[in-house]
Amino acid sequence: MSETQWATIEWRDESVVMLDQRLLPQQEVYEQYTRVEQVADAIRNMVIRSAPAIGIAAAMGVALAGRQADTVQECKARVADAIEQLARTRPTAVNLFWALDRMKDTLVRLQDQPLAAIHDGLLTEALTILEDDVRICELLGKNGAALLPDEARVLTHCNAGALATGGYGTALGVIRAAVSSGKRLAVLADETRPYLQGARLTAWELQRDGIDVTVITDSMAGHLMSRGEIDCVIVGSDRTTANGDVANKIGTYTLAVLCKEHGIPFYAAVPISTIDLAMSDGSQIPIEERPAEEVTHSGGTRTVPVGVQVRNPAFDVTPSALVTAIITERGVAYPPYSESLLALFDPDLDRGNS
Repeated sequence: MSETQWATIEWRDESVVMLDQRLLPQQEVYEQYTRVEQVADAIRNMVIRSAPAIGIAAAMGVALAGRQADTVQECKARVADAIEQLARTRPTAVNLFWALDRMKDTLVRLQDQPLAAIHDGLLTEALTILEDDVRICELLGKNGAALLPDEARVLTHCNAGALATGGYGTALGVIRAAVSSGKRLAVLADETRPYLQGARLTAWELQRDGIDVTVITDSMAGHLMSRGEIDCVIVGSDRTTANGDVANKIGTYTLAVLCKEHGIPFYAAVPISTIDLAMSDGSQIPIEERPAEEVTHSGGTRTVPVGVQVRNPAFDVTPSALVTAIITERGVAYPPYSESLLALFDPDLDRGNS
C-alpha cells in the first residue's frame, strides 16, 4: 500500500502537472502549468495544499522558471523572481521556504556551470525533493504504526495523506503503514471546516485504499470521545517549532484539548523538513488568513448574510504540552521536545529506526 493510484504532482513535458484538489471528490482533473505565475496561483488557491506538497510544487516552479531562460544571467534572474513570487503564497507552511532555500542553494552551487547543466541541476533537485518526500513518508509511517494498538479507532483532522505530500502521506501514512502491517483500524475523518479537506480528500483517499473511514463534523469529536469511541488522534503539521508546538489546520488545537480531557493520545506526524528550529515556540508562527468566501459560501451558495464580518484563520497552534508524541522519519520524539527534537537533527542518527 506504499503507492497510490494517482499522482498529486509530477513533472511532465516541461511543465508542472497537479491534481486539482478543489474539485475532489466529484472530479479528478489534472492541471498543467507552464509558467511560474501559474504555479504560484495554484498554491495560493489550493489546487495543491499542505506543507510537503507545497514545498514540492514550489521547487518545481523554480525549476520551471530557470529552464525557460536562454542565458545563465537570465536564469539567475528568473530563479530569483520565482523564489520571491512563490514565497508570498502560503506563509505558514515552512516546507515552502525550506524547498525554496534548497533550490537557491542548487543555483549557487551550479552558477559557474554551462546553462544546460544548471537547467538539469534545478530539475534534478526538484525531482529529488519529490522522491525523498515519498521515502520519508514511508519511514515516518512505519515509525508511527508501531505506536498504534492492533485494533483502534483513529480520528484525523484535515488531510495529511498522499494528496498533502509527494505520496503516501504523514498522518495517513501512519494509518496506511499500520493497516499494511495487519492492524485493524477504523478511521474517523473530521469534515475540517470550512474547506472540508477531511470530508472531500481524506475520505476519498482512504475509500480508494479500502480503509474503513467514517466522516464526522468537527463538533462531534468531543461527544464521541466521551462515549469511548475514539482511541487516538493523529494529525499532520505545517510547521512545528523547537519546543514542540504544532501548527496545523484550524480546529486541531480544539482536538488536542479534548484529548487531554479524555486521556486520549494525541500524535503529530511531522517530517523533519517541517520542524523549524529557528522558531522557539508557536507564538512566532505566522497564521494565514484565508478569503472570507471560504466561510460565507458553500458549494457556490452563500450561507452567511451579506455584510456580516467573517474570520478565517487557516491554522491554529497546539501547545507542546498537549502533544503525546511527534512522529518523524528519524524516530518518535517525546517530551521534553526541546531536547528530543533537537536530537533528531544529529547527523549520526540512524535514520530508519524509531
